[in-house]
Amino acid sequence: MGAAGVGGAGYRRTVTPPRTATGSATPSARAKGRRRGARPSGTELLAAAVGAVPGGAERPGQLQMTTAIEECVAGGEHLLVQAGTGTGKSLAYLAPALTVDGPVVVSTATLALQSQLVDHDLPRLADAVEPVLGRRPTFAVLKGRHHYLCLARLDNSTEEEPEDTLFDAPAARPGGGTKWLGEAGRLGKQVERLRDWAEKTATGDRDELDPGVDDQAWRLVSMPARECVGAARCPFGQECFAEASRARAREADIVVTNHSLLAVDMLADRHIVPPHKLLIVDEAHELADRVSSAAQAELVPELIDRTTRRARTLLRPETAEALTAAGDALAVGLAEAPAGRITAGLPTPLREACTLLDAATRSALDAIGDIKADDPDPVRKQQAKAALDELSTTAQRLLEEGDHDVAWVEKNDSGNRRALVVAPLSVAGTLATHLYDERTVVATSATLALGGRFDTVARALGLDAPPPAPPSPAAAALAARTGPGRPAAEAPGRRLAGDVTANALVPATEGPGWRSLDVGSPFDYARQGILYVAAHLPRPSVSGLPEAAGEELLGLVEALGGRTLGLFSSRRAAQQAAELLRARTDLPVLLQGEEALPLLVRRFREERASCLFGVMSLWQGVDVPGDACQLVVIDRLPFPRPDEPLAAARAAAVDAGGGSGFSAVSVPIAAVRLAQGVGRLIRATGDKGVVAVLDSRLETARGYGPFLRRSLPPFWYTTRPEVARGALERLAKS
Repeated sequence: MGAAGVGGAGYRRTVTPPRTATGSATPSARAKGRRRGARPSGTELLAAAVGAVPGGAERPGQLQMTTAIEECVAGGEHLLVQAGTGTGKSLAYLAPALTVDGPVVVSTATLALQSQLVDHDLPRLADAVEPVLGRRPTFAVLKGRHHYLCLARLDNSTEEEPEDTLFDAPAARPGGGTKWLGEAGRLGKQVERLRDWAEKTATGDRDELDPGVDDQAWRLVSMPARECVGAARCPFGQECFAEASRARAREADIVVTNHSLLAVDMLADRHIVPPHKLLIVDEAHELADRVSSAAQAELVPELIDRTTRRARTLLRPETAEALTAAGDALAVGLAEAPAGRITAGLPTPLREACTLLDAATRSALDAIGDIKADDPDPVRKQQAKAALDELSTTAQRLLEEGDHDVAWVEKNDSGNRRALVVAPLSVAGTLATHLYDERTVVATSATLALGGRFDTVARALGLDAPPPAPPSPAAAALAARTGPGRPAAEAPGRRLAGDVTANALVPATEGPGWRSLDVGSPFDYARQGILYVAAHLPRPSVSGLPEAAGEELLGLVEALGGRTLGLFSSRRAAQQAAELLRARTDLPVLLQGEEALPLLVRRFREERASCLFGVMSLWQGVDVPGDACQLVVIDRLPFPRPDEPLAAARAAAVDAGGGSGFSAVSVPIAAVRLAQGVGRLIRATGDKGVVAVLDSRLETARGYGPFLRRSLPPFWYTTRPEVARGALERLAKS
């Protein structure tokens, strides 16, 4: 199959994509609109937005958050805001954003929230505030360059690219194996459909292509940022979809992006996202991990092979052979090395492979040289240089074995992925240097206050946070009288989770240049839900689902008659739970992995008696309000596994410094995960139900149990199984 069968040579698009969003104002028009009369405040815009919603009512937490953001923007302070589910935090930060000059950037972790903002919240806000502002506010979405169709790639598909996709190594595709000719024809048809779409689309955004295409087809027509030659050198620079998206972002009032692109922007000295004075980071508990992922690099034999084939026509034969030899050496070294963190220096075969790769890539880069204005094919040359440079940089980074990096060998269960990976030990310094400079940052999430305080998350986000203050003499005396984690006013088995009063807010924390705020939630957790901890169960010690925990799960599910979301620590435990219920009940049991997740969630929502069991991806992002989900079961506390390389390395570093790595690293990770999982239960003011944790340590562990409970909403708390089952039986009859 020739090049024309995939991309086709001589492609020329006849339609130029628009450089501004439909109906968007130019910068001068925006400024003119803002000069008419007194500028409305954020609280006035919030009132207009709430008033435009049928039955809309002002929420105290929402107003408090808007006011705090305005104050921080005026005073040049950063703000951490914990806003529980149901607060309406999107409107709470979007309203004051419209009072700030220039673009305001909103970053999200998930596509679900990004879609909610762009498809629902922002259009409704624009409609509501237009009479107040005297103009219609504008917004734009900014994604990574590879999310957009690249006309140069579509025009310049070359002979080596079909090889990249038709004969990829097994690791490149699920299931492995070489692509057969029928699949090649299917790929060609997908790219031809992309060619037709290129003539019609105004944005080139992959998310707007319906039906979509698979990743291999999209790779043929998209351009990673590191491989782009830039608009000035590209023959399609004036028509570039990615450049057009950036132009729209520069002209918009609000720019919606994602944490991954925000992280890349910080690592690239902030040259991607347009200049702005206010950055709002929603789902902020995810930011540090996304920055860590952006700073992570890896060496994979298949990538070296693909890079060599792509650059071969630009290299001398002996240089290409040296690259091939380096890839072969890496494959041998990875086959011999066990999976897991490298703690005693690179094994000799991997060190030798990295040394060979470093030398070969340097030689290849010297041979290719600089890209000149009269280069006949600057796009292909830049692609080759970018791939070689990334391999060279990663090899050198691994050979340095810096104290600030963690390296590990990664292999999947099926054996078709082998990689040598390196990532930063911590990104707090990166965030401290690049996140806050010359802009106000508002970080918000439903899970920012861990253990009842903001300082843990603040330090993870690069802020200087004071250590926790010691308890007052009165508080210490009360703790001595009531025992660990047991408030004086509550009888055993009937107290509030987290040992707090109903709807209690987290005390404010502040540090140099920042402050925090907990605006609570409109939900009455103590009346709407129960947190049941099965304290009588043995401490979990083996992988999978222990027999006693399985029997406890069975009793709870039978009491309610289904309607259960099961969040498990391992795929094995989820499968064992599904097998148990299928064998001993007639309830429909949906298991993650047996069907596409969106289909499973839809069935769970629609089939009243069903149960949905799964692993970590279900712990957040699943939103099933109403009586379809009235029992959330968590099999064990979600501490990071000992073989998670980054968490283990960070804990070891704290231990080496005289601290407790478990307390400083593992417990906060578990607190965030647990809070996200528990949060699946109450999604609306009318929801009721039970969260059941089948791990007795949440009650019995004196060191971290209270910390974890204080990280959760203030549910009515019990350790008595008959109380939980009785509540579920009453729900079943209601």
